[in-house]
Amino acid sequence: MATATFPPPPPFYRLYKDYIENPKSAPEPPPPIEGTYVCFASNYTTDDVLPSLEEQGVRQLYPKGPNVDFKKELRSLNRELQLHILELADVLVERPSQYARRVEDISLIFKNLHHLLNSLRPHQARATLIHILELQIQRRKQAVEDIKRLRIMGLGKEHAGIVS
Repeated sequence: MATATFPPPPPFYRLYKDYIENPKSAPEPPPPIEGTYVCFASNYTTDDVLPSLEEQGVRQLYPKGPNVDFKKELRSLNRELQLHILELADVLVERPSQYARRVEDISLIFKNLHHLLNSLRPHQARATLIHILELQIQRRKQAVEDIKRLRIMGLGKEHAGIVS
């Protein structure tokens, strides 16, 4: 029995059979999804808004408002986390039955840290794009300089009677 190395193409490939002669004969792509949609039995949204901690049912440990000093708050939460972990170690040694509250406190601190870091993601993405674009500009300027340098070197060889 013979088997194919690749599966057959999907049936909708026929919609593109005249694409080379007439690119407008192909169907338009579907419009982008807007709003909420279901994927792998979970609801997702296309909104770029980070839900607040209150919307998630979590108590916020840092000040509310648009003017949050992220660096200060992250350091503060990190110190608090270290303290709570040390307290948890002490509780596990002295009173093992009372660890649950300490674990809940640590979980709350982690959720606040995670939310603060996620709120910095748009800034990180913007900074990354700026860095990538600056590198591209630098490479292109370097390529132009290399071309100019090689052109001048090439012209110098021709004028000196040396042809490569």
